[in-house]
Amino acid sequence: MNAKAAVFMGANVPFEVREFPVTPPPAGYAQMELIASGVCGTDLHIHGGKLEENAPAIIGHEFVGRITAADAAEAAAFGLAIGDTVIADIAVPCGECPLCQSGDDANCVNMGLTNGGDIEVAPHLYGGYTEVNYTPLTNLIKVPAGVDPTVAAAFACPGPTAIHAVRLAERANMDLSKMKVAVVQGLGPVGMFAVMYLKRLGIEKVYAITTGANTCRDEAARALGADRVFSLKAEGEAAVTAALQAENDGLGVDLCFEASGAPAAVAQGIDILRNRGVYLVPGQYSESGAVAIQPQLITFKALQILGSSQYSFPDVHDYVAFLAENPDLQPKIAALTAPYPIAQVNEAFTDAKAGKNIKTLLVK
Repeated sequence: MNAKAAVFMGANVPFEVREFPVTPPPAGYAQMELIASGVCGTDLHIHGGKLEENAPAIIGHEFVGRITAADAAEAAAFGLAIGDTVIADIAVPCGECPLCQSGDDANCVNMGLTNGGDIEVAPHLYGGYTEVNYTPLTNLIKVPAGVDPTVAAAFACPGPTAIHAVRLAERANMDLSKMKVAVVQGLGPVGMFAVMYLKRLGIEKVYAITTGANTCRDEAARALGADRVFSLKAEGEAAVTAALQAENDGLGVDLCFEASGAPAAVAQGIDILRNRGVYLVPGQYSESGAVAIQPQLITFKALQILGSSQYSFPDVHDYVAFLAENPDLQPKIAALTAPYPIAQVNEAFTDAKAGKNIKTLLVK
């Protein structure tokens, strides 16, 4: 038996679709068959040369699959069994560095990955872009009954990413649930999830800002909870900034969540926040250039700015729990996905880079 995988061959080079033999899982590992694997913005940055990755490799880190083989006793020790639907979490914190010791293993300074194995050595298939995946049992999160696996795949990385940023704010004693006005910059997968998550936290007004004008995307954001979507192209940056500065009786917005990845968004985020406003910045995930800001605004407004680049195992648990607790969102999330067979990986990447899809998935 063989399994197809999309092999990354280098920056801006088409993927190669290869077949690999399916072998028994090593001790401590599960073998899983693909249900859906998301194309993350990180993967687009890798393929575009903005983030370094050795080639050839099987990239991807949003794998949702069904366990097909594992040592039964080993799996049971982690509450798992053959047939379970799981999300594969690639992060392996060291557990020993100062960050891990302080309970912040998402920012481990010696972070390892489960998808970095040599594709030429059995079992070959550690990454996400493959019909069969091998991941340590320690890194699998069971998808609850009642949660559509494809829905779970849609935000398998963006969801925990957004949740972790919120958790960091809570650790810094910032109670987001008491805020009245939030703005999400960007409506890619992270931004879309942030819109629905912030709204479900109880924030009264949740707005979004996009660069262009995409009616379908805007309607999807409103269906997920956005009270209004501002378009920089249609309305102009100055007008959008002025409208948001007028919130809270002219104080500005309480919270800004940067999910666009556009450096220029940071200056606007600082501008629209009220005094002691909170700026969560998980979206600036590649070297996309510099931008001028007015640093005195950070001082005079006493802004609270938090970067957040990773997520941890508990955040994935919180993500699937959120989906289970909000079943009405599942059909809306499913409508955001665009599935492609692994054999069509290059078409999937072309469409994702062109912004044709809100969430691109690779399926069997």
